[in-house]
Amino acid sequence: MVKLTKIYTRTGDKGETGLVDGSRLLKSASRMQAIGDVDEANSAIGLALTRIDDAEAKAMLGRIQNELFDLGADIATPGEDFAPSDMMLRIVPEQPARLESEIDAMNATLGPLTSFILPGGEPGAAALHLARATVRRAERALVKTASEVAINPLALTYLNRLSDHLFVLCRHLNANGSGDVLWKPGATRED
Repeated sequence: MVKLTKIYTRTGDKGETGLVDGSRLLKSASRMQAIGDVDEANSAIGLALTRIDDAEAKAMLGRIQNELFDLGADIATPGEDFAPSDMMLRIVPEQPARLESEIDAMNATLGPLTSFILPGGEPGAAALHLARATVRRAERALVKTASEVAINPLALTYLNRLSDHLFVLCRHLNANGSGDVLWKPGATRED
């Protein structure tokens, strides 16, 4: 159980922050960039939720927001032991597997894509497209971090699957794809 009684600690005033194991590193370190990008993606999902009425979508996104906090804790835990325990939150196989199951269920109701989709459509879907792009940035940051330090491979899998999930959910919210905004290659070249 987390209990915070004081928000500021002054321990980061010199540009360092603490990891789960008590070690410290610069806030500019790639590990911290990845954690920050995950946090930003979570915030973008939270904003999108204010524009979504679909109860099933809200439930999925609520679970995802909680898992993104788990993911942040996973990334903030140095080491090469990726087994979860009472003291270490780690992304586990069931989490990306659940995303895949939800993707498959939503995708079953969608028609095939006939073009790339432009970010847009109904307000909730448009906001989720921004969250999806932010998740992709978090994934790139985590790939960079994984080239420098040991990172749970399932953390990378989770982010990759999450961006796919958000894409399919955008299509679902856009009237099962009929409200998608389609890319028209070269459409403005002769204007």
